Amino acid sequence: MIDGPYFVLAVLGALACGLAAGAFAAFSTFVMRGLAALPPAQGIAAMNAINVTAVGPWFMAVFLGAAGLCLVLAVVTFVLWPDEGTAGLLIGCALYLVGCFGVTVAANVPRNDALAKVDPQSEEGAAYWRTYVREWTLWNHVRTVASLAATASIILALT
Repeated sequence: MIDGPYFVLAVLGALACGLAAGAFAAFSTFVMRGLAALPPAQGIAAMNAINVTAVGPWFMAVFLGAAGLCLVLAVVTFVLWPDEGTAGLLIGCALYLVGCFGVTVAANVPRNDALAKVDPQSEEGAAYWRTYVREWTLWNHVRTVASLAATASIILALT
């Protein structure tokens, strides 16, 4: 049975993954739709501003905190190898680390970097904006589902 500090670590990991899932879900369901409805130059400017503020302490504490908690939880799970919940904990950690953190690094951040370099007033910028919204949102859906599935997997491992 999972108890004591190990239980607290798992609960904190689940909460952090769930909080990240909520932030990503908000972007997927209404923020990106709102930005896409703006003229391209305004949408690009707004998204670039969001991308700058996203690396602030509050979001990064959630995003990186969940990754750190999942990493520590996975290591502790490998070391302790409890009789119950092992698979669920490891699957949950892998879902967040690969499906959320990994996708962010490999898919979302490179698109953010490319968006920061376009001229918002140009036709090329407008064309890239349409592609950006579609692709970035698709990968954000992946992050949302992975974070939510990680949350569920960790919670189910505790039951």
